[in-house]
Parts: sequence; C-alpha cells; structure tokens
Amino acid sequence: MLEKIYKLISNDIGIDLGTSNTLVYLKGHGIVINEPSVVAVNIKTNQILAVGTKAKEMLGRTPGHIKAIRPLSDGVISDFEVTEEMLSYLINKANKMSKKLARPRVLIGVPTGTTNVETRAVYDAARSAGAREVFLVEEPMAAAIGVRLPIKDPVGSMIIDIGGGTTDIAVISLGGVVKSKNLKIAGDKLNNDIITFVRDEFKILIGERTAEMIKIAIGSVNPGEYMETEVHGRDILTGMPRAAVVTDSDIREALAPSIRELIEGVKDMLETTPPEILSDIMHRGITLSGGGALISGLDQYLQRTLKIPVYVVEDPLSSVARGTGVILDDMELYKEVLIGNQDELPPR
Repeated sequence: MLEKIYKLISNDIGIDLGTSNTLVYLKGHGIVINEPSVVAVNIKTNQILAVGTKAKEMLGRTPGHIKAIRPLSDGVISDFEVTEEMLSYLINKANKMSKKLARPRVLIGVPTGTTNVETRAVYDAARSAGAREVFLVEEPMAAAIGVRLPIKDPVGSMIIDIGGGTTDIAVISLGGVVKSKNLKIAGDKLNNDIITFVRDEFKILIGERTAEMIKIAIGSVNPGEYMETEVHGRDILTGMPRAAVVTDSDIREALAPSIRELIEGVKDMLETTPPEILSDIMHRGITLSGGGALISGLDQYLQRTLKIPVYVVEDPLSSVARGTGVILDDMELYKEVLIGNQDELPPR
C-alpha cells in the first residue's frame, strides 16, 4: 500500500552518471537532461557557480579563485562533495519538471568492476542529494536493456559501451553478466592522445575542449574522404598563439595505439568466453554503444579485425539512460540485474 502511495506522490529518476556527460531519465517524460559532468566552484566561498553546460564553457578559462571541476574520473567519483552537489542539482531540476511531494526513487548506472567503496560513494552521494531510495545497475547491462537485447533469454549477447572515462565490455545471458571487462580506453584517453600528438608533431599546446572538437569533427578509424580542421593553441617554442591545419590521417595516427589496445581488450574477452555463448555472439554480432561508438569507421574496423558482425545502436549516447527508464517501468521484472540498494550494500 505504501509503495502504491509513493508511486503517486514521488518521481522515478534514472541517471547515467558519466565521466563526460550525465543523462537523466524521468519516468513518464523520457530523457529530460543531458549535461556535461562539470561543476564550477568558487574556492574562496566554496559556492557552486554553475553545473553542466555553463560550467563546461568555463573549462580552461577561469580565474584563480574559480575552478571548473570534473568530479568523476575513469567512471568513478573522485570528488565526493562536488558529485553530491551535481546530483542534487540534476535531481532537483528533474523533479521540478514533474512536481511531486515525496523524494524520488533513483536508479544510477555505474561501470562494471566497481569496488564496494566506489559503489558506496555513488549510493551515499545520491542519498545526500535527496533520493528516497537508491538502486544501482551496471552500465553495459542498462545499455543492453536500453537497446532491447534479449538479456533474459538463454542466448549470449556482447555489448561494448564506450563512454568518456571507461569502456565496459560485457557478455550477457539469462539476465546476468557472464563475463565483463573494464578498460580505461575511452573518450578522455582519445582526447589526450590528440593533445599529445598535436604537441609532439606541431609543437602546439591545445586544451581538452579543442581536442574533443577535433575528434568529433575529423576523428576516424578507417581512411576515407579527406578532412581537415584548423587548430589554435600556444606555440611551445615561442609561447605565442599559433594555428595549424590538422588532417584526418593525423588524427587516425594519434588514435591508433588506443584503438589497438581496445581491440586487444575485446579479444581477451572473447578468448575467455564459454564456447556456446561465443557461438551466439558470432551469429548475433557485437553491439556498440556509448559516445565512442560515433567515431567514424570504428564498427567496420572492429568487424574486420574480429571477423564478427558489429552493430552501432541507434542514438548510442542515450542507451544507458534509456535502459534505466525500462528498468524503472518494471522494477520487479528487472530486480535481479540491480547490483544493490541501501539494504544490500556493504557497511561503511
């Protein structure tokens, strides 16, 4: 009876808590927030100045007393207080879209291989941010549910979720993760590869935002149509501003070592996967989700290297958030995919 009352007076919110972007799903409304995981803080007053898009615009442009902080690193909380503030902002913003009396029930996606301490940090941050109940789900499982893979059937499915801080590779069957692997090769690593390449080859220092813009504009894995873009930064030798033209082949060269490492990680997973499930994966293919799936030609390169069909899901950026929405619609049906709530988590 109490649960029925809560359904009427409180919201159900799903959060894809990402290193680069955080997406919020509000039950009955769909994905209502898609903001960068950045918070701007005034160090003198300890006051939060901006969250999300406004804070990201400040990255690399702040005076000494203001810091633009990314509170998540490699998919886990690196700054607890700032994460709590960011979650509080997002939960309140979502709650205002559907005004309810009681505090919301929140489901959060976390990377595979998260330790008990890291899991507790996410749980505590969400509780402190105003959640009534907190549930956690592994991101590749949420992504698989979001793209409607048959996770409960006795067939094996493989999903690669390439996020900002981590890449989660998971083999799923009968409602559970059979094998999983967490790699630190993801969007942020690729951005750093571009920064390093431009510094070494062109002797120009560029920032994170510029590197990401280059990756989105001309980043590719397979040779194709010629593309170029002009980059602006600081000349290492003179210290003065300078511009240079960077081509798609330059960026391919910059990304190549990390892409090879990603391929090796997938191969390691396949080598330890049970033969019956491996047969299913060869027949059904590998599903690619997350922002990294948008890198031009990555699916074809994986398919050519692994000799297994690879499919990029529709709107790969939102697959985890959509999955949290599907779970929230029927918590009873999906309760075995959850990795914990307040009763099941380890003690502090």
